[in-house]
Amino acid sequence: MKFSQTWNRGAFSLIELFVLMACVALLGLLVLPAIARRHARASRVNCVNNLKQIGLAFRTWALDNQDKYPMEVAVTNGGTMEIIDGPAFVHFLVMSNELSTPKILICPEEPDPNRANATTFGSANLPQGQIPFTNDNYLSYFVGVDANQTVPNALLSGDRNLAVDRAPVSRGMQRIWTNSTVTWVKPRRDHNGGGNVGLADGSVQCLTDRGFQKILQNTGRATNRLVMP
Repeated sequence: MKFSQTWNRGAFSLIELFVLMACVALLGLLVLPAIARRHARASRVNCVNNLKQIGLAFRTWALDNQDKYPMEVAVTNGGTMEIIDGPAFVHFLVMSNELSTPKILICPEEPDPNRANATTFGSANLPQGQIPFTNDNYLSYFVGVDANQTVPNALLSGDRNLAVDRAPVSRGMQRIWTNSTVTWVKPRRDHNGGGNVGLADGSVQCLTDRGFQKILQNTGRATNRLVMP
């Protein structure tokens, strides 16, 4: 009489389970950093695109205003010259037609939970759910109020997470001298330890601390005035 022996292969042995777990862990170590790097690149590209659109809005606005930016044009003519010491958002508000949407004024890596996207530049008779662009809490980027088209590398706009001589900048007017020590402040984790800056010629630079310092020194000014939101 022959006996047949049947082996139950429906379950993992303990050793096989350990091997499977080790393989999954190794796969995670290989894949997760690549995903994180891809997310970082996408986030920074979105911020660069925001600043490019902002730069284009400034230049488009200038075409209708004798090649001058809002900071160079009187309030009575639709500019912001007399209120450059005021909040930063007003310099963008006067360009509402050129910007189209205020959503591009918030960096994808904005760390402040009190800052959020506005949905419209209008403020009267808004449908339910619309958020008007009414203050600096809907803004991530500074404005260089000395910027003009005659100085292509002048600071026009950029990430607000800056420190001057090791002190993080606060809201309002910040005067930065060419010999000031300027550094980027974390935690915009997906900007690779640096930041993004839009120049008066419409270009956008992804800068390290040293790169920002070099741009600052090449603006041709003893001091640069940046309005921080």
